[in-house]
Amino acid sequence: MTVHIDHHTSRLAELSALAETFAQRADGYDRTATFPVADFDDLFAAGLHAPTVPVSHGGMGIGPLRGDTLALWLMTERLAAADLSLARCWEGHTNSMVLIDALGSAAQKSRWFDGVVRKGERWVAWSGEPRAAKPGETKSFGTTVRREGDGWIIDGTKVFATSATGADWAILLVDMAGPGGARNSTSEGGAGVLMLACELADPSVSVDASWWDPIGMRATVSHLVHFDHTFIPDSQRIGEAGDYLRQGWQTAFIPHYAASFLGAADAAYEYALEYVMRQHKNTDPYVQQRVGAMAVAVETGRLWLRHVAELWDSGRGTEARMVGSRARHLVEHLALDTVDHCVRACGARCLVRPSPVERIQRDLLFYVRHDNDDHILATIGRSVLGEVHDPSFYKP
Repeated sequence: MTVHIDHHTSRLAELSALAETFAQRADGYDRTATFPVADFDDLFAAGLHAPTVPVSHGGMGIGPLRGDTLALWLMTERLAAADLSLARCWEGHTNSMVLIDALGSAAQKSRWFDGVVRKGERWVAWSGEPRAAKPGETKSFGTTVRREGDGWIIDGTKVFATSATGADWAILLVDMAGPGGARNSTSEGGAGVLMLACELADPSVSVDASWWDPIGMRATVSHLVHFDHTFIPDSQRIGEAGDYLRQGWQTAFIPHYAASFLGAADAAYEYALEYVMRQHKNTDPYVQQRVGAMAVAVETGRLWLRHVAELWDSGRGTEARMVGSRARHLVEHLALDTVDHCVRACGARCLVRPSPVERIQRDLLFYVRHDNDDHILATIGRSVLGEVHDPSFYKP
């Protein structure tokens, strides 16, 4: 066991060294809204590209399915401290490997894990199909899926398609009942939701980059993606219809978001410490209070991640599912508070480029809106009260 821990500690140290370079690149990727391809290339070259691929297939064999879940989340935290957009793309890749490991056939695992381990192929999972347009929006979104021959035909669009111009493969979560994906599925209990692996080099798949112009998380390149009679053979269907929601896989990834939030807090905290010391503000009692609050917030977030990881690794998955949501809710607020304390301790100068705090604040503010925190907290309340609740997407 000691050898196992020491091995992952050394890999984390190696990742931390790479993260210094990733942090230097982050501003450029943000300004140009381009995928952090060099970062992923470096991760692959260092043998860090397949953490959730089983050891038997050449990966590190960590995560909520294989154990050592905290090691995965600490890796994500380090990447997020360098670049929150990079961490989001990494999440999508590593979570996709968890799904293939859990639900894929032996042939699928052999084929797709080999592509990741030997070729550095990048994966992501896409669900985003909001039902209604926002004010002033003219585009409509959503996919339809129908059976044809020995496979499926996909038509329509997805948005918030993370890594759209950087991934090689995407797991498409589509609903046989109609547009909605997994989050907005219209089939009873998500029973009609399929997971179909789509090779993004397929000429029937195209990207519309004009839609993605957000305030933050720009380098996730979460564009609008079109599918024009895209054929997915049965050999690329992962698991059975309804498995994603029936087995609660979204709940395994919810605390992974929190690891990224915490990484953003880490970066703001470290910046504040350096700034305060350089400016000789370390004797200011108000600054001391801000620094104390940041230290407690970061430590608290890490303790919660450790707690949730231990639940997953000890086989207490049912308990881990809702505790993960508690951690995600709490760490969102701890991270936002930490960035605010940083800005208040350092002043407006920390929001002027090339300071990374300006980007960290934008990215974090945008990313925590991935889910509605009001609904998360209400869902936690419903679980405590014994009421029916949705632990995956927090539908009221």
